[in-house]
Amino acid sequence: MADNDLRLTIVEHLGELRKRLIIAAIAIIAGSLASYNYVDKIIEILVRPADGLEFIYLSPPELFISYIKISLVVGIVVSAPIVLFQIWMFIRPGLKEKEQRYVLFAMFMGIVFLVMGVVFAYFIIIPMTIQFFVKMTVNGIEPLFSFANYISYISSILISFGVVFELPLIVILLTQLGLATPATFKKHRKMVILGIFVVSAILTPPDVVSQSMMALPMIVLYEFSIVIANMIYKRKKIDA
Repeated sequence: MADNDLRLTIVEHLGELRKRLIIAAIAIIAGSLASYNYVDKIIEILVRPADGLEFIYLSPPELFISYIKISLVVGIVVSAPIVLFQIWMFIRPGLKEKEQRYVLFAMFMGIVFLVMGVVFAYFIIIPMTIQFFVKMTVNGIEPLFSFANYISYISSILISFGVVFELPLIVILLTQLGLATPATFKKHRKMVILGIFVVSAILTPPDVVSQSMMALPMIVLYEFSIVIANMIYKRKKIDA
């Protein structure tokens, strides 16, 4: 009887997972199709940091494939609230009330920090790096950018900065859950900074400028995270 109950529970969980995955997939497909209808306006926004530059495409399908990639990425972004809600609905029954609050906080702040990272990269990092590379031209050699390569470049920058801006959230959660203290983060500061430069080299395009542009904000974010973690730690000690 116990085996039957266990088997039924597993089947129910798999059925629930399948339902959530289907809804998430439909949301992404719908978002991508809707994004394709506005791909021209989206491209206008994407090329704005490269003001004054002209783009080319090197093969017949290159531009179309770039349109598809842009639509898919934007579709994933606009459907993210629905996808996150499906994740929340799937894991909520297995969480305690306190854990539910932590997960909701993490999801909300994760979106906030992600948007902050993307905005920072779009308005500051991308224009600075493009201007730097354009100024490196010499007489007789004019900058001519492939549209597909440009999209790949800015996509890697935007995604990378969106991810690394999650660092404060990770530090806050570790402190809130009692898995680390501000003293721990201070003690391992040198190792973390070394790791930041390694991560920057992996996530960004292979040039020193982009890597430095990512590493420096990450170091600032880490120091900011320590300050926030210290405030949380003191509050927990007072409440205790």
